[in-house]
Amino acid sequence: MPTRYKNRQVVRNTNELYESFIEERDLKVIRHYRTPIISNPTTKQRRQLRNTRVVWKQGDRFWKLSSQFYGSPDYWWVIAWYNQKPTEAHVRIGTTLVIPQPLDKVLEMAGY
Repeated sequence: MPTRYKNRQVVRNTNELYESFIEERDLKVIRHYRTPIISNPTTKQRRQLRNTRVVWKQGDRFWKLSSQFYGSPDYWWVIAWYNQKPTEAHVRIGTTLVIPQPLDKVLEMAGY
């Protein structure tokens, strides 16, 4: 199974906001994954996909839709990314979301 962390750089966090956190937990360093930069698919790329439309209803979650359409909750971020909704708080009830398929083609477009 592809992972969204495959191409991510690990960096040392030297931000002074974390100094007390590091001291309290007796850590030497905190390492983070860099935030990925994933470009949105072009119109030409989008035409290569099969899209299923889903109307967001109360109780919906990206991970639930991922489980339903991709067979795993791990790809929730694909739905969020494709619809340009970084979190579920950005989706209102009644909003139509697009579930792009096939997953392997979508992951390739995202660079995974």
